[in-house]
Amino acid sequence: MSTTTESAATSAVEVDLDLTGMTCASCANRIERKLNKLEGVTATVNYATERARVQHADDVEVLTLIEAVESAGYGARVHRATPEPTAGDPGGRDDPGAEPRDPELDALRARLLGSLVLTVPVVLLAMVPPLQFDHWQWLSLTLAAPVATWGAWPFHRAAWINLRHGATTMDTLVSVGVLAAFAWSLVALFLGDAGAEGMRHPFQLFSGWGEAPSSGLGDIYLETAAGVTTFLLAGRFFEKRSKRQAGAALRALADTGARDVAVLRDGIDGPESPLPVADLAVGDLFVVRPGEKVATDGAVVRGTSSIDASLLTGESVPVEVAEGSPVTGATVNTTGRLVVRATRVGRDTHVAQLARLVEDAQAGKAAAQRLADRISGVFVPLVIALAVGTLGFWWGAGAGAAVAFTAAVSVLIIACPCALGLATPTALMVGTGRGAQLGILVRGPEALESAQAIDTVVLDKTGTVTTGHMAVSDVRAFDAPAEDVRRIAATLEAGSEHPIARAIATLVPDPDRGALDEFASAAGLGVTGTVDGTRAVIGRASFVAEQGLDVPDEVSAAVDEAQAAGATAVVVGWDGRARGVVAASDTLKEGSADAVARLKDLGLRPVLLTGDNRPAADAVAREVGIEEVVADVLPHEKQAFVAARQAEGRTVAMVGDGINDAAALAQADLGIALGTGTDVAREASDLTIVSGDLRVAVDGIRLSRRTLATIKGNLFWAFAYNVAALPLAAAALLSPMLAGAAMAFSSVFVVTNSLRLRSFR
Repeated sequence: MSTTTESAATSAVEVDLDLTGMTCASCANRIERKLNKLEGVTATVNYATERARVQHADDVEVLTLIEAVESAGYGARVHRATPEPTAGDPGGRDDPGAEPRDPELDALRARLLGSLVLTVPVVLLAMVPPLQFDHWQWLSLTLAAPVATWGAWPFHRAAWINLRHGATTMDTLVSVGVLAAFAWSLVALFLGDAGAEGMRHPFQLFSGWGEAPSSGLGDIYLETAAGVTTFLLAGRFFEKRSKRQAGAALRALADTGARDVAVLRDGIDGPESPLPVADLAVGDLFVVRPGEKVATDGAVVRGTSSIDASLLTGESVPVEVAEGSPVTGATVNTTGRLVVRATRVGRDTHVAQLARLVEDAQAGKAAAQRLADRISGVFVPLVIALAVGTLGFWWGAGAGAAVAFTAAVSVLIIACPCALGLATPTALMVGTGRGAQLGILVRGPEALESAQAIDTVVLDKTGTVTTGHMAVSDVRAFDAPAEDVRRIAATLEAGSEHPIARAIATLVPDPDRGALDEFASAAGLGVTGTVDGTRAVIGRASFVAEQGLDVPDEVSAAVDEAQAAGATAVVVGWDGRARGVVAASDTLKEGSADAVARLKDLGLRPVLLTGDNRPAADAVAREVGIEEVVADVLPHEKQAFVAARQAEGRTVAMVGDGINDAAALAQADLGIALGTGTDVAREASDLTIVSGDLRVAVDGIRLSRRTLATIKGNLFWAFAYNVAALPLAAAALLSPMLAGAAMAFSSVFVVTNSLRLRSFR
């Protein structure tokens, strides 16, 4: 992905690079430091996504960035948002529904299975002394040699490449540990007593500390070399597979669209021509049959149907569409045949923008992860120094070469900082991916950290708590049948475009309305006309009086009562007097009251902030259960209100949907925009809710908190593991094979713990 941003001083380009060859967080840290040394370059490397997000000056070539990565011993290429198409398959896969193959994962699986088959008998021979027949040690050597060389080759190769560049990573620790165990065994077999006929070797989970010192040349560590290699290969395999599962939501989002489309080249009534979606252009007409996906964003030009948008919004109820209705690519047409005109294609579509937002979030780093990265950058050299010190201490203390060697190798093996590098990115990948499935888009880890701290939620009213669409809430009749009040009011307002007029017009279906003549409108006051030969008026009470109609006290009282309840009231009259009052109000969104109750359950204080009048705001607040109401505010006053609450020491989230909310959304510690609102509001927010359901905004806060809690839990486990395990290894209380198993488990545990976020509801 590559975008360009302009500033007054400089012109910067942003590019994503796919990286290869990384095996741990130290690798990611090294690439990041290498890129950031280039002038005009700011880079962030994500180990879990195996991608670098690079901002660079426009005079820096992308090739320079790739060369910098390669000079560090790794590979890089410009990231492509979608797979390269191949013949016969526009999506780049023979089976569009199948999971894309990963050559690295396949090769790792083959290496793991081969090593496992060879390692099992080596470990059994070492663990079960009755199985140790004469010359069993030479069979162990024959089986263990391929594991320690071919099986561990990825570790040896990476360690050598990094050594050539003057760097050390976790591969250095593994490679040195495995080679040391294997080399010691060779020396013991060929130059020591271990190769003698009838040699027996008891297996110990612990180092043998406290036993009589020995030269160690009668001991072999082939089970350590083979077992550690297999354990670490297994850990790396499950780690890589879990990382792919963590990114499954994003890949599913990218693959949601249709692949082929039926285009109408010769007009709306012309024949259909098949076309790959990638070749669709803005303005093209295309057909969507029942059960098919909408190929791209567009507007309906013919037909009516229901659209299932659950994949994008989480809404389970299909949305009715007709001529003129907008439709979104990747949604499903459930009933009628539609003809749609394409309005956005390719990278400009709604789905593509969602995928980019999720990618942007996954590319970020939480503050805690930055600390972990700094630690992992210096961790490996310290571990090597600790291993050498452990070897020297035990040897010098008279424990013997065998104990000293075992303790040193255990230190090398158990200290690999993989779990530190995986703690944040895997949780972030799963959390943001799950959010995308539920219609919750998280801009980055900063939003997660803000969501954890908020204590106040400020809610806009119109379009957020309410629908923003007026509806008739009450009809009162005086000295006339209520049916006549409804019919005359609906007939008069049918000719007006005012929101309240459109709501009143729906009181009576078109066929049941009267005949309207001599229609006239006074902007902001009301309308007049002749309905079935009778002159009638509808509008403000003062306007009705100005038209010569009598407005009784009971009618005025009904108007005051409706306005006190937060509604807008208009008066209807004919034959010389006012005969009815119609009240209309903004309708409450389904689920708004439930959303407010759930905010309170989370310990948050809801505040209603609106530019609407006080009675209307109070009425809505009473319905949803909000105690604190601030009304009659202008857009800049919304921002000032949020800033004032922050000055009081509160951490504020703002939920809105309109242009007038943008400044407050940007000011808030956590801005939450409803996707049914304006682009300006979404750009100013930290969380975007694809649907307009306020309950999903609450879910967004819950998901953010849960994701951050998972990140913290992962980091705690990773730090605690190393803090607890290193002293045990240095104290000669762990065997190298047990250390290898524990290290592999720690990485798998962190990734598996992150995958629990996939079950978020």
